[in-house]
Amino acid sequence: MSVRVPAATASRLKITEIFLSVQGESSSVGWPTVFVRLTGCPLRCHYCDTAYAFHGGQWMSLDEIVAEVGRLGARHVCVTGGEPLAQKNCLPLLTRLCDAGHRVSLETSGAIDIAGVDPRVVRVLDIKTPASGEVSRNLWSNLELLQPHDEIKFVLCDRADYEWARACLAEHGLVDRCAVLFSPSQGQIEPAQLVDWILADRVPVRFQLQLHKVLWGNAPGR
Repeated sequence: MSVRVPAATASRLKITEIFLSVQGESSSVGWPTVFVRLTGCPLRCHYCDTAYAFHGGQWMSLDEIVAEVGRLGARHVCVTGGEPLAQKNCLPLLTRLCDAGHRVSLETSGAIDIAGVDPRVVRVLDIKTPASGEVSRNLWSNLELLQPHDEIKFVLCDRADYEWARACLAEHGLVDRCAVLFSPSQGQIEPAQLVDWILADRVPVRFQLQLHKVLWGNAPGR
């Protein structure tokens, strides 16, 4: 016997926070952006800076979320976590936000299938490196689904991570799929050191710092 799920339950998500800031990463860096941070994540990366989103949060309906995003008044919207795709109702939320006229990006670990994500969304796929502690969770089949407007991100903790990421570029032809970003893990690689490696090896990737951390440190909601 199937169990009928009440509509109010079926169309809601657990939300840690919704806030207005500037985008600190990706090709949209610097744009005023509304961030929708979903609660929960099945991964435990060693360098995670949003562990406060693992638990807690409050239930909100899709209507309430879309209304709050609209109230904050920015065209760019970033759906993040935690791992936003761990909640199945993330997919209809992404479509609703696109339908409302927003430029929507999704920050995902790449451990969950992205096939159902609305094609209008910019999918920022975070490939987990060995030093993250979660390299085994990479769902490599996701790479075949990426479009030119999507992005791949590597957060690098040490020289071994850097060399591993370079090997991934070659093995999977990543730079021919979409933009690739190399980012230093805070407190583990000096940013200038990573830039020196990239330039010395002529690696065709985009270096990025987390602008929001430069401005406000690790403050939640910024």
